[in-house]
Amino acid sequence: MRFKKPLDVLLKEASATGEGSLKRTLTSFNLVALGIGAIIGAGLFSLTGLAAANNAGPAVTISFMIGAIGCAFAGLCYAEFASMIPIAGSAYTYSYATMGEFMAWVIGWDLILEYALGAATVSISWSQYLVKFLHYFDITIPPQLTMSPWETVTLADGSVVSGVMNLPAVFIIMCLSLLLIRGTRESAFINNLLVVLKVAVVLVFIAVGWGYINPANHVPYIPENTGKFGEFGWSGVLRASGLVFFAFIGFDAVSTAAQEAKNPKVGMPVGIIGSLVICTILYVLFSHVMTGVANYKEFKDSAAPVAVAIAKTPYAWLQKAIIVAILAGYTSVILVMLMGQSRIFYTMSKDGLVPKAFSSLHRKFQTPYKSNLLFAGFVSLFGAFVPVRVVGEMVSIGTLFAFVLVCVGVLVIRKTDPQLPRPFKTPWVPFVPVMGVIICVVMMLALPADTWLRLAGWMLLGLIIYMVYGKKHSVIRNQGNSVTLDPPTTPFTK
Repeated sequence: MRFKKPLDVLLKEASATGEGSLKRTLTSFNLVALGIGAIIGAGLFSLTGLAAANNAGPAVTISFMIGAIGCAFAGLCYAEFASMIPIAGSAYTYSYATMGEFMAWVIGWDLILEYALGAATVSISWSQYLVKFLHYFDITIPPQLTMSPWETVTLADGSVVSGVMNLPAVFIIMCLSLLLIRGTRESAFINNLLVVLKVAVVLVFIAVGWGYINPANHVPYIPENTGKFGEFGWSGVLRASGLVFFAFIGFDAVSTAAQEAKNPKVGMPVGIIGSLVICTILYVLFSHVMTGVANYKEFKDSAAPVAVAIAKTPYAWLQKAIIVAILAGYTSVILVMLMGQSRIFYTMSKDGLVPKAFSSLHRKFQTPYKSNLLFAGFVSLFGAFVPVRVVGEMVSIGTLFAFVLVCVGVLVIRKTDPQLPRPFKTPWVPFVPVMGVIICVVMMLALPADTWLRLAGWMLLGLIIYMVYGKKHSVIRNQGNSVTLDPPTTPFTK
């Protein structure tokens, strides 16, 4: 594990202030909202019905609890690192400190897969829901401008048209990228508003729907297994937990904002664990109401299972509110993903692994605007021209891989640097990180083979870039035992 970045160097970078440093503007509340903004997307409104109809029935609530436990193992490991090393970069930075530069590059390149393509995936779905919402006002966007060139749609007159580009997806990516350039405080304010909106709608659905729960819909709570693994019974509950696990993805984005937190040693654990706890409670209550208001079998062929449940109540107006909540949810997810990606790239640039230009900050706003502009273009290309299925499949495996490395990193740093102060300590080590690794690896192995092939191709491209550019420009490698940081000067070691 050569070329590790010493923790004293990271801590000095984290404490740097003034020109050339990211502004510390985020409170613990902002960080919790950031986590909720990344976690609660349309997964709550779509995955719940899918998992209930095909796998778990009403016991999808138990599946959410199991998924939350899996996330909690990784989240506790993230919280320890984020409180110890409160610097932008998330798992990339943690890997640099524990497993060396090469593994840091691997995870940094992998995080591009998670955040950039995650934002692209969500932007495509945002576009689809925007089209539905505009239909309420008799506003129609030509279908050619809402699909990739690889997709077709059959119109009401029977004609088939092909997509040209997904224009709404590009629009939302560009708008949010410009907002991020404007400033972290402003971005956090918008994210807080979006989080309040979508959580309010979720709470309204729970409150209104609770009075219309039919107890018969919850009997049996765990439907009898069909004879096939994963189709109801306890095996179905477990399979559904693997599906709804991805509804929790996003809490790790909190750690990318560590260098912009006012009190990161307290705020990071609060933001990561707090957002997970809040979202778990909302997920369980939401799924309990949804499967109580309508029978889980009714969600089988529905692309909008929440609408099926709402139709069982006299509050049809909630359907529009739910679409607004989904749009708000998607918007905040895209915002957090774009923010996290630019901060990771900013940190990689500071280390010399990608061009130095991407660590330069805007003179007025003190944001890594060149990284924002780069990924505005990169993510827009995927959002405009690639089908959602392709980009979506690549996000999950990248996220799980990041979780694995963070859990391994906690085990490593407990051995190599046991004396370091830890404002937050992962409990029950090695049990928690080992279980985090096991659960995430099992979920990775369950993913389709073509997803692994795409991951291999992406990592091969990253390896080429690292060998051609990263190794030659690495700050650690080029300056040996003395590295000039901006603003402090501190040593690196091999």
